[in-house]
Amino acid sequence: MYSPQRRDFMSVTLIQPDGGGGYNNSKSWRRRTCWRKWKQLSRLQRLIILLLCTVLAVSAGVLYSNLGEYWRTLTKQMVVHDEEEPPGLHPANKAVLPVPQREKEREQMLPKPPVQKPKRPNKRGPPVLKTPPSQGQKPEDNEQRPEQADSNQPVISWRGAVIEPDQITEPSSYKQQEPSKVELQDGGDQKEPVPINERQEAVLEAFRHAWKGYKAFAWGHDELKPISKSFNEWFGLGLTLIDALDTMWIMGLKEEFEEAKEWVATKLDFNKNVDVNLFESTIRILGSLLSTYHLTQDPMFLDKAKDIGTRLLPAFNTPSKIPFSDVNIGRGTAHAPRWTSDSTVAEVTSVQLEFRELSRVTGDDRYQKAVDQVTQHVHGLSGKRDGLVPMFINTNSGQFTHPGVFTLGARADSYYEYLLKQWIQSGKKENMFLEDYNQAIEGVKKNLLRKSAPNQLTFVGELSHGHFSPKMDHLVCFLPGTLALGAHNGLTAGHMDIATALMDTCYQMYKQMETGLSPEISHFHMHDQLKGGKDIDVKPADRHNLLRPETVESLFYLYRFTGDTKYQDWGWDILQSFNKYTRVPSGGFTSINNVQNTGSPEPRDKMESFFLGETLKYFFLLFSDDVDLLNLDKFVFNTEAHPLPIWAS
Repeated sequence: MYSPQRRDFMSVTLIQPDGGGGYNNSKSWRRRTCWRKWKQLSRLQRLIILLLCTVLAVSAGVLYSNLGEYWRTLTKQMVVHDEEEPPGLHPANKAVLPVPQREKEREQMLPKPPVQKPKRPNKRGPPVLKTPPSQGQKPEDNEQRPEQADSNQPVISWRGAVIEPDQITEPSSYKQQEPSKVELQDGGDQKEPVPINERQEAVLEAFRHAWKGYKAFAWGHDELKPISKSFNEWFGLGLTLIDALDTMWIMGLKEEFEEAKEWVATKLDFNKNVDVNLFESTIRILGSLLSTYHLTQDPMFLDKAKDIGTRLLPAFNTPSKIPFSDVNIGRGTAHAPRWTSDSTVAEVTSVQLEFRELSRVTGDDRYQKAVDQVTQHVHGLSGKRDGLVPMFINTNSGQFTHPGVFTLGARADSYYEYLLKQWIQSGKKENMFLEDYNQAIEGVKKNLLRKSAPNQLTFVGELSHGHFSPKMDHLVCFLPGTLALGAHNGLTAGHMDIATALMDTCYQMYKQMETGLSPEISHFHMHDQLKGGKDIDVKPADRHNLLRPETVESLFYLYRFTGDTKYQDWGWDILQSFNKYTRVPSGGFTSINNVQNTGSPEPRDKMESFFLGETLKYFFLLFSDDVDLLNLDKFVFNTEAHPLPIWAS
């Protein structure tokens, strides 16, 4: 018997609830099925799906908007390119002054500075100054009320400074006054800033390189030792940083300036048991703080200036009122050097610009009285020769020592510089300074001015007990600029003739050296040498170069007053030599021992603070074609290149 056959399938008949037929693919059927599936999802799953859909919708909208803007921009550019445009015209780039033409051989010898991208011109230079209130005027009278802000209200200018005549007080009369405030210059005196040119950009690059080394290896200390990547302390007061404050402001290096300002505000403390040199502290620290105060209008710098100025006053507590050379700024004591009771004439007569200005802006007469006593004393001293002064003066007796030795180099140089500059600072009113200055220049012409052989270079030698020495310090190269400044202020035109002749000599002190850098001391031949020989002889002990500024300083004055671009070209040569033989790759520049050896200039591992405070500042000003950048009719530079305002006449 066979069992019933088994089936391998089964049939199912689906009956719709509404009694309709089987499966169909209608839209209504699909909608009901999707809704059933949606209802079967959990609440969380439905929320996630809704969020994803929202995000996709927003993204699609943004993408559509961006694509639309892109296509519209592209269409406009295509239209612009179809139009005719003058060849080489790029109005988006600011004009940059071309480098002045140089001789072909100099062009071949010297590398060009790195190409810089065109930058928007920065307004540089100091604002204008406001003097203390005049006698009988209340300090608040200087403040303008809102209803007084009319066309008579000057507007800010970053060029030059002028002190209103109706507000100035007599330099010799004092009243307790509020610290001076900045006054804004007339809008009519404002001009469009001159763009930074290629040579100035090279100076900015050199400054940043030097600052990089100082910041990395010597931050807050006195001097950088770039070779050993360390630092040297002299007073422990951050000399390089303070000396460079107004340089950074003038160059427009705002980031570097702000970090230095922060250090001065929070770290600079003069309450230290340390001996400082009166002269060096005055010209570098007090001078820079006063200058920076005038340029920035920040009272913090004036407070610091008053602090250090007050701490230096004990140096003047001597029987003769001739100040000691050294002061302990923490203890308030002063003394002569251990080896002598003498001070150098340059030191005691080259602090006047700074102390006089400190009295003017604070209304405290102690500072000017201290230095005026020194000036009056030296003015009446015997022992001068045709206005020339010996190099030393005794703090006890007040008399010149080592008489019969006269030089415009070390220990005496800035005495002559400050005679002229105090007269200019006073608004050309204190004529005692002018008389002494004119007499001294006549003494230079009579006793120290000679010509070399074979090229007849004009130079300034030294006189020792009637014997002339054809020795000229690099420091003497301040004289061309000082003579030119005097001629610019109305003195005899013969001073300008001497200035231009000496300027050529100072440049030859660089040009005739193998490295293109001047030695510290040069000796000039006065008798005929072999044909084609050099005028300058350098002793082995004098071959060093300390990155000094005096020649660049004088080039700046000569260019500013004559407009002759050869002085800029000479400065460019010198800057290239500094870059080639003194630049340290890790940051900074170094003094060298041998300017006559191109293969081994023998670096000294020291960058003096004046390289940033003076040398690079004067380079920047020399290469500028903006005569209102530190206008020399409104500012007078101290011997450390810190600009101070000229008092209104």
